[in-house]
Amino acid sequence: MPHFTVVLGEEHLGGGAEKALISGLAEAVGAVFGERLRQVAVVEVFGVPPGRRGVGGVPATENAPVVTLNLREGAFHLPTVPDAEVRLITEISDAVGSAYDEGVRGRTTVQLFGIPPGRSGEGGEVA
Repeated sequence: MPHFTVVLGEEHLGGGAEKALISGLAEAVGAVFGERLRQVAVVEVFGVPPGRRGVGGVPATENAPVVTLNLREGAFHLPTVPDAEVRLITEISDAVGSAYDEGVRGRTTVQLFGIPPGRSGEGGEVA
């Protein structure tokens, strides 16, 4: 199951941004892996209070989201989904840009993490 975590300044939330991020990120994973994964994509959005996030040793003021996607490692090696990593980074960045603006897209960090077999589970069962 794809699991997104988005961290950004709390002051950049509201006005429909959360809904746009949640929808856009689910669509991003669906664009790469298909409808089945879009339907089960989990998106969590966390706002960091002003002054508690910094870049280069100073408090950050620009909107620069960090989006992390955790997904089973095998998804990155499917022969039916060539260049999955490149496509995901592009789709995810586009989704953030759509929720905000192109300037934010350029400041978005995307991290993709593959979970090895046996290191995740659902309902108490190892997956």
